[in-house]
Amino acid sequence: MVGISTRAPVAARLRSAAVVMGPAFVVAVAYVDPGNFATNMAGGATHGYLLLWVIVSASALAMFIQYQSAKLGIATGRNLPQLCREHYPKPVTGLLWLQAELVAMATDLAEFVGAAVALNLLFGVPLLPAALITAVVSAGILVLQPLRRRRFESVIIGLLAIVLGGFLYQTLQLGPMTGAAAGLVPGFAGVDSVLLATGMLGATVMPHVIYLHSALTQRYHQPDPATQRRMLRASRADILLALGVAGAVNASMLLVAASAFHGQGAPRESLEDMHGGLGSLLGPGAALAFALALLASGLASSSVGTYSGQVVMEGFLRRRIPLSLRRLATMAPALGVLALGVDPTQALVLSQVVLSFGIPFALVPLVLLGRRADVMGQAVNSRATTVAGAVAAGAISALNLFLLVRTFTG
Repeated sequence: MVGISTRAPVAARLRSAAVVMGPAFVVAVAYVDPGNFATNMAGGATHGYLLLWVIVSASALAMFIQYQSAKLGIATGRNLPQLCREHYPKPVTGLLWLQAELVAMATDLAEFVGAAVALNLLFGVPLLPAALITAVVSAGILVLQPLRRRRFESVIIGLLAIVLGGFLYQTLQLGPMTGAAAGLVPGFAGVDSVLLATGMLGATVMPHVIYLHSALTQRYHQPDPATQRRMLRASRADILLALGVAGAVNASMLLVAASAFHGQGAPRESLEDMHGGLGSLLGPGAALAFALALLASGLASSSVGTYSGQVVMEGFLRRRIPLSLRRLATMAPALGVLALGVDPTQALVLSQVVLSFGIPFALVPLVLLGRRADVMGQAVNSRATTVAGAVAAGAISALNLFLLVRTFTG
């Protein structure tokens, strides 16, 4: 009997972990979307290892934030947009919804442009038709979500593995990277580095998946305290593993660009130049790995972004529109950018800055709701957690304000 009672909790923990594993990997795709390629690799090519500390800090911050979002869903059985609608006045809810939709458009801009560039690099498809191909393929992936959740998650995880494999191959080709440790010391080198750092933050801490994670975990809500605690522990493991992988990929992006391109004359700041440069330095295999990783990133993150937009609209407004219509609405800016011939890499970097400005609008309500016992029950956040969340929101807002001041005053 002792043996049975000893094994039972272990078996229960394993079952809980197996059930909850998956949502964080869907969320993690957004943390390695094409915007990360543009900002992280431009940062490495231009400033070497200088901004590595931004990626490490943002990855740790992302784990903290995503756990708060997952915890909200598990503890309440509601997602963040739904709780905002229930607890805040209509004008506040309307403002939150409007900015979330703008963030969704910025997200789609990065994902469509990135996937279009990848298709152009791989097959020579012009950018505008390539974006339309991306829309069709990502919509096909999204069809799996409503009825085949595990299959949808498996496809997304498979695409994430392609991104990881691509950068692992490139990193191994480059060999030892001396001096990288110096990039762990915080510092900037002018307004341009602050702009890139803000974009890297926006590309790493993604506001739309702060909303999404609570929606992915709300189905695991359990009133039983012991079961709820097991679900929360399993969710923490899911987040640490998935976002740990995403953080490693982000760091490898900057390291590859810094090692291969920094100090080599004119900085390689466009995705096309980086693709060509990797091919010249490391061979066609590295160029192919880069393009495949970029394509997988764009397709997966595009599907996740559209799903997030549906969660946002349904939660804030109690309105639901067909995913195909939402797909058309949010992809319009990306198609416009490509049709006008705007530089794709610059558009990607600027889209990540927009995302960075959207983070406080998701994070502040998350912190305020998490501190309320009437909302969270036994899972209410401690004072220390609330303070940490407030500091994170304040730091991100201060960085954005600093960027504005420095950009427009010289």
